[in-house]
Amino acid sequence: MPTTAKRRKRPDPARRPFAKAVLERARQVADRYQIVLWREDGHWFGCGLEEPFAMGDGRTPEGAVKVTRKSLVLSVATTIEAGGTPTAPAVAREGRRDRQINVRVSEDERLRLERLAQARGFKGSADYLRALALAG
Repeated sequence: MPTTAKRRKRPDPARRPFAKAVLERARQVADRYQIVLWREDGHWFGCGLEEPFAMGDGRTPEGAVKVTRKSLVLSVATTIEAGGTPTAPAVAREGRRDRQINVRVSEDERLRLERLAQARGFKGSADYLRALALAG
């Protein structure tokens, strides 16, 4: 008869799922975060503007955005679960936007701007143009 009892393996707390409510709230917050993309040695990398240590990569800009967005959701979910307050999205920190300007573009230009905006993690061309112009 063996002298040592068989130990039960404890589940790894890092591998358990988040509560559905926490994960849904994290998605709502992270979806408003901006993603910074760059290309290095033919591969795309991304990180969150609000959460710079939430990173992702991919063979395409879209792939890098997708992985980075997942990383942002997990980062925010961890913060929420620990009782913290997630970082406010950069858009919310910029203040109320109550002025509008109009820029006329051709249909081809509009489509190109939309593709560029999405590839860089922006919700639309207006956010992309604003960030690009204000970055100097």
